[in-house]
Amino acid sequence: MSNEESVLLIVDDDPELLKILTESLEKEGHKCISCDNGQDALVNLRKQQFDLVVLDWTMPDFTGIDICRRLRQTSDTTPILMLTAKDGIDERVLALDTGVDDYLTKPFDIKELAARVRSAIRRSGYKSNAKNDDEDVSIGDLKLDLISRSVKGRDGSAKLSNREFELLHYLLKEKGKVKARAEILNSVWGEPFVGDPNTLDVYMGYLRKKLERVGESKILLTVRGVGYMASESLSKE
Repeated sequence: MSNEESVLLIVDDDPELLKILTESLEKEGHKCISCDNGQDALVNLRKQQFDLVVLDWTMPDFTGIDICRRLRQTSDTTPILMLTAKDGIDERVLALDTGVDDYLTKPFDIKELAARVRSAIRRSGYKSNAKNDDEDVSIGDLKLDLISRSVKGRDGSAKLSNREFELLHYLLKEKGKVKARAEILNSVWGEPFVGDPNTLDVYMGYLRKKLERVGESKILLTVRGVGYMASESLSKE
């Protein structure tokens, strides 16, 4: 999907920041609809489909977490980029567990925001493409479901967040190959990667916990000093 076709919902209760966000992203070629409270955000989300929601955490009525939780409870997979001054690990974990796809702490550079938005929109193309894609993405007893964005193993299945899905999809497509950290970040998060490189380690931790839940804990290998790989031989140990 090109930028000219992308429609973004921008939600922030700070009128000055909302104006800056809207104008900046419109200059990037996106069509933006903006609102300053959670109630209007939910109304807009019911009325139409968006390619991305740029969502503030703290608002006077519904929090960004409340909005995200409501969306995910209805199986709405619209990508969400959370903006917040909360930068603690507990807050990050809460946001990601609720279904947020990306997380940007304030203050931030508008260029980084634009890069995150471009990356999220590129990644969102996976799901629409997958509807017409019958490729088998599997390793050992583990199989990635491209439509439901879930993973199935010996002990059941687990739903993946958008980012977890993209990361596992990439590693399985490249199974048996050691992939460097920078290569993974650029391929999954968007090139050039903008942000904290340790983000990769955090998501690998989330992914491994879900694979352990479905009985496939030995699929992913850390190659010290290089990066990661998916190995079928490990799954058989």
